[in-house]
Amino acid sequence: MAGARAVMRVFGDAQSGNCYKVQLLLRQLGRPFEWVPVDVLKQETRKAEFLALNPAGQVPLVLWDDGRSLPESNAILLHLAEGTPLLPSDAWARAQVYRWLFWEQYQHEPTVAVARFIVHYLKNPPEQAERLAGLQLRAQRALRLMDEHLARQPFMAGGAYSVADIALYAYTHVAPQGGLPLDDYPALRAWLARVAAQPGHSRMGE
Repeated sequence: MAGARAVMRVFGDAQSGNCYKVQLLLRQLGRPFEWVPVDVLKQETRKAEFLALNPAGQVPLVLWDDGRSLPESNAILLHLAEGTPLLPSDAWARAQVYRWLFWEQYQHEPTVAVARFIVHYLKNPPEQAERLAGLQLRAQRALRLMDEHLARQPFMAGGAYSVADIALYAYTHVAPQGGLPLDDYPALRAWLARVAAQPGHSRMGE
């Protein structure tokens, strides 16, 4: 049918925050999709059939039935949110969303997510202790920055919920699994509750 939206398949690991971002956005937008499970710990992203879809060997990956594919979680968020209230049309407001999406991938995800991986999935092996301590210290700085920012406004990019919140919520709401308790961040915890109250919300793995 002319003008019909292409059906999409989302390749992802249910325990990955980067994959969860995409799943959460699609649910909140009410967009139909097929979830294709890919187990990163079993190295399924390194198999030839997956590398043929994404040579970078990473999830998430969105594949449309017209042959187009898109990797990189935040690029996917921006594309899917285009034309919706979750991505502002105003240039300045949009720049604030970009700001936090870039910061999430450069400062937040490499510390909070990796600490979670070491503690929750690798079960905190002794040989990772020094690395973990450094990651947790940097992660605490990132969480503190978020807390201070959210003490001044309700959502990451200003007064409205956006894909910036989705991107940062993903690994923040499971940060305690990386040995990062959130007790000392009241504004951040209040923000987590606001995000969880959004229509279509679900926690990671649900």
